[in-house]
Amino acid sequence: MHTPENLYYHPQTSHDNSSCELQVHPIKSQHSIPDSQQPHSGHSARKRRRLRQFQWKCALSASIVILTAATGAMLYLLNTSTNPLQKISSPSYFSDLDSGQQELSSASGQRQGKKTGSASIQEGIVHITSFSDEWNLILVNPWNPVPDDYTVNLVPVQSGHFVDARCYPDLQRMLDDCSEAGLYPLICSSYRTQQTQQELFDERVDELTAQGYKLKNAYEIAATSVANPGTSEHQIGLAVDIVDKNHQLLDRTQETTLVQQWLMENCWKYGFILRYPDGTSDLTGIIYEPWHYRYVGKKAAKKIHKRGICLEEYLAELM
Repeated sequence: MHTPENLYYHPQTSHDNSSCELQVHPIKSQHSIPDSQQPHSGHSARKRRRLRQFQWKCALSASIVILTAATGAMLYLLNTSTNPLQKISSPSYFSDLDSGQQELSSASGQRQGKKTGSASIQEGIVHITSFSDEWNLILVNPWNPVPDDYTVNLVPVQSGHFVDARCYPDLQRMLDDCSEAGLYPLICSSYRTQQTQQELFDERVDELTAQGYKLKNAYEIAATSVANPGTSEHQIGLAVDIVDKNHQLLDRTQETTLVQQWLMENCWKYGFILRYPDGTSDLTGIIYEPWHYRYVGKKAAKKIHKRGICLEEYLAELM
């Protein structure tokens, strides 16, 4: 940065003694003053040197500030350009995080309309805590319970299970095509009432306490595999647990079955996604479940499958 050789501050003409502004009077050239009137020329030279030093320090400080700000902005852009869940936790996205949560707008139930949502930050992980767009994109997870006014029109599907009537046609086609491929898909869980979800959760807690876990720890661990009542996708009728009829174990070995391999490869064509992929537990709140499929619609399912992301990451991008 170039700095002018001489910086002049005009003396204040007002006689108001209340002013606290620094008064720096211009230094005149020696050629304009007779030699007889310059008894302290050395002193004047020192003053000019100090003034130039002051100007240089100001210019240097300003340069450092500008460079630091530019570097910070560049690092911020690089850090948030690829991860949508980092974007929504940035200071530019949230203007106020006093409570750890910033409302973007309110959302409820099955209302259709513009995309709205909110998010919270817990232990360094950003969680979308509500989202509303189309009915098929309703978000239900540990941080976003089923709305109190949520209703669902149920229809029967395989083995006496029930699902939301709007996803039934695509689900039935998926099961039929899987069967036509010579496989044996079996629905082992679908829509659940609040009472059913509570019973399943309590059973899991009892199992853990019987194994020696303290009650508090048992609740925390149980919630990672059996959602707390009111926070399960099974309660909205858009989720189904499908296993191989010849291998009905709900554990990691399920991913090795021919049924799961077919479903993981083709479910997106019918509007379904593997809801809890491996390695996404911090975002979904649920352990890897290679049997839990969620209906999101063909458009969203295609994008989610192609990019290998989970529903939370997809919704973060929409926000």
